[in-house]
Amino acid sequence: MSYTITALLAYLLGSVPFGIIMARAFGLGDLRAIGSGNIGATNVLRTGNKLAALLTLLGDAGKGAAAVLLARWLIGEGQAGPAGLFALLGHLFPVFLAFRGGKGVATFLGTLLALSLPAGLAACATWAAVALAMRISSLSALVTAALAPLWVAVFYHWHGAVLVALMSLLVVAKHAANIRRLLDGTEPRIGSK
Repeated sequence: MSYTITALLAYLLGSVPFGIIMARAFGLGDLRAIGSGNIGATNVLRTGNKLAALLTLLGDAGKGAAAVLLARWLIGEGQAGPAGLFALLGHLFPVFLAFRGGKGVATFLGTLLALSLPAGLAACATWAAVALAMRISSLSALVTAALAPLWVAVFYHWHGAVLVALMSLLVVAKHAANIRRLLDGTEPRIGSK
């Protein structure tokens, strides 16, 4: 029963739409009608408000990390990874937004940082390196998702890598439209309005 309750609480925590909350708090309008319509930090950045984007990033990453850390503290290591998965599912399919959520990159990275700090830092470094080189957020996310199971296998353990591979597939699936634009050469760059 405790595992079910933990999964439900992690999902609800993941469902908190920090992008929508920050957009409203900063008077930016309905985030779903701006830019890509996504509820994440990259789309908040397209409004030009860097503080709102940063707070969205921290909130979305924080909810993934919090789910992992709370589950680890309350139940044990065996529930830490699944709690992160349910937090990610909450972000991707939030009950508060009729199950239409974001793409999960920040929540995914927050989960990785809490699950294994070295693996999380390696994933963040991967994202940053690709972002600096290519200036395309979605490409950074896709490369990071592809390499994250490797980082977890190296720095944590293979059981965690299997779970993270599932999370990576979810993140990649949510980027289907971005992949099409990347192939067409029409994907917007970081900082574009």
